[in-house]
Amino acid sequence: MSPIRRVVVIGCGLIGTSVACALRRAGVRVELADHDPWALAQAARIGAGTALRAGAGPADVVVIATPPSSVAAVLREAQARGLGRVYTDVASAKTRILAEAERSGCDLSCYVPGHPMAGREVSGPGAARAGLFEGRTWALCPHPALSPRALRTVAALAAACGAEVRLLAPDAHDRAAAAVSHLPLVLSAALAARFATGDQDGPAEPAAGGNADGSAGEEAGGLSLAAGALRDVTRVAGSPAGMWRDILAHNATPVADLLDALTRDLSRVAAALRAADDGPVAEVLARGNEGHARIVRALSRTREAERAAS
Repeated sequence: MSPIRRVVVIGCGLIGTSVACALRRAGVRVELADHDPWALAQAARIGAGTALRAGAGPADVVVIATPPSSVAAVLREAQARGLGRVYTDVASAKTRILAEAERSGCDLSCYVPGHPMAGREVSGPGAARAGLFEGRTWALCPHPALSPRALRTVAALAAACGAEVRLLAPDAHDRAAAAVSHLPLVLSAALAARFATGDQDGPAEPAAGGNADGSAGEEAGGLSLAAGALRDVTRVAGSPAGMWRDILAHNATPVADLLDALTRDLSRVAAALRAADDGPVAEVLARGNEGHARIVRALSRTREAERAAS
């Protein structure tokens, strides 16, 4: 029998409301809290749960679905109020949050750092989906102070949402998340930013100051020629900028290290192109083919798991 009967979700954004909807579908009683009354009301309206009421006693699990910069403070307050027996979060960076929670005096024995590897480019409770986590990886990051019972309880919560649990050390998680999620977002945004000025149907009008490299946004004038490749590569650039500033700040070093490595590759390609030396260009393209094949295989396994879970 599942140990999860009642859950409190703090934060009614896309992920928090999706967790609530998934748990409700699994028969779990869910109560919701959010500092934004509109978000709370919308989440309740779509059936994600009911508003948290005082005096209800501790829930089996409290899910903290707030921005990374607020997780430790919310955890400390929730524990002080006795809202749950076990606590977890869904933020996409773990090491810094765990350190902040320790410095804040949180009880780490019942705190399970977590990260469901799922999302959408749209935000808010209206974008929530009960099936968002089906067949997806849900990373849990054990630490020395954590009790085995708390870990088992949160693993059961992730399974109730249809996810596959993977255990990772917090620093290993952050390096992996930087590679597969955070770096792609930065690259997508940087490319899309090249088109932020000018008229998509005609010559670009120079913006005040131009781009960071001194150019005036000439790329924007070529949008009338754009097709699927540009759309695909810049898809995640439309994600909420404020949320991503917070995420990147909490995983800054792993992301910066990857950006440095990628910059070296791009610099080699640029130098080779100017020197009419196709060797480095061919090498990067060949490695890209190999990497793409691995990505496709990995995503195919994920899709198969999603179909099996549906």
